[in-house]
Amino acid sequence: MSQQRSLELSLEELARRTGETPEQLLRWRSLRLIGAEDQEGFGPEDVESVRLIQLSFRRGINAETIARAEVEEKGFLRHYVDQLFPAGIGPTYSVAEAAAMVGLDVELVCRLQEVSGSPGSKERLDKEDVEGLRGWRVALEAGLPEEALFQLVRVYADALGRVAEAEARLFHFYVHERLRDGGLSGLELHNATEAASRPMRQLIEPALLYFHRKGMASALREDMLMHLAEYAGGAERREAPAQLRLAIAFLDLASFTPMTESMGDVAAAQVVERFSELVREVVNKHQGRVVERIGDAFMLVFSEPRSAVACALEVEERTTQEAQFPAVRGGVHFGPVLYREGGYVGANVNIASRVAGEARRHQVLVTAVVRKEADALPDVDFVPIGKRRLKGLADELELFEARTRSARRTETVVDPVCGMELTRSGVAARLSVEGTEHSFCSESCLRIFVESRNR
Repeated sequence: MSQQRSLELSLEELARRTGETPEQLLRWRSLRLIGAEDQEGFGPEDVESVRLIQLSFRRGINAETIARAEVEEKGFLRHYVDQLFPAGIGPTYSVAEAAAMVGLDVELVCRLQEVSGSPGSKERLDKEDVEGLRGWRVALEAGLPEEALFQLVRVYADALGRVAEAEARLFHFYVHERLRDGGLSGLELHNATEAASRPMRQLIEPALLYFHRKGMASALREDMLMHLAEYAGGAERREAPAQLRLAIAFLDLASFTPMTESMGDVAAAQVVERFSELVREVVNKHQGRVVERIGDAFMLVFSEPRSAVACALEVEERTTQEAQFPAVRGGVHFGPVLYREGGYVGANVNIASRVAGEARRHQVLVTAVVRKEADALPDVDFVPIGKRRLKGLADELELFEARTRSARRTETVVDPVCGMELTRSGVAARLSVEGTEHSFCSESCLRIFVESRNR
């Protein structure tokens, strides 16, 4: 429900606050995009409406399109302003005023606003901004240095920004668009979307608290072990702040690019979704953590190499039991890394990535230090494959292939087009060429194969 308007801004003040010319603002008013009917003044809601119009313009949407949405949904922009400011638009403060209110340096406030993702040109801070600054001051007074505070703020901004994006986009794709495809439009579509989203918005804060508690419980267990290592004399001297020894594993799908080209993005995304399910299930079992996922590639961390190797081998084995799935490859390394902004950086991360890039289909390669630390891993052999010169590394590395002795491998064939590995039940088509039988995951791959031979 729209909040009551406060008409306190003149045309000139609205122009100054938004950077638009009075002539442009009057045109938008004539289109009924801003301003209240039969009233001269403007309110803070109009400032936010102008900013939404400006954003739309930058994305190539003209005023006439916005005006059409305004008519059909009877207040399109205002609906979004109400969602952006559910408690209403309260008073705002300059950076200097906000800094004085919370007792922080103006320059520090500006940096915190930048780090948190607020626009650098934001002239005014609202009540939530000020409360956020009070929280960061508490962290500083508790002893957290500015360098660490900036890392923490970036992690909050990145992680929760990603959460919010997922909430908005998944709801749009899977609820709003289905309602639209069902024949709803205009105000009827808006009302149905709003009715569906209202109960879901009430779940956001409880869900955030729930998963934060779960994550904190896991982090506290690791923190306990770090403290016990100090008592046991096992804590190493660190060359830099936030340095620790971890096993780093990289896993990805072999032949993922040709698979995407032949099967299309939608089918490839379904494969990645299944791969993600398998990886996360096995990583949790071995008490590791998914640090990053880019496309089909996963970066995983473990407290020690045995868990990393066991996890990589189990993921590889589990994927071979799928009816249609690409082969997995991976690499594992162990050594000191730096913890920065919720992730890990350093030479040993690069080495793990390069080792994974050297692996072929169904291979899990490890470095000599991993082989030494994980040598007692039951039912696993480490087969030397010699020294390799890896891209970007000055010295050759001695590598080993980790193999499970009792691996349960299902007999598979490889689709020559997309590289997908197929069990007997996963073969959709076959073709014999000059006495050699080829198997395909789909009629589409068979067709591509025939067309390429004809060319």
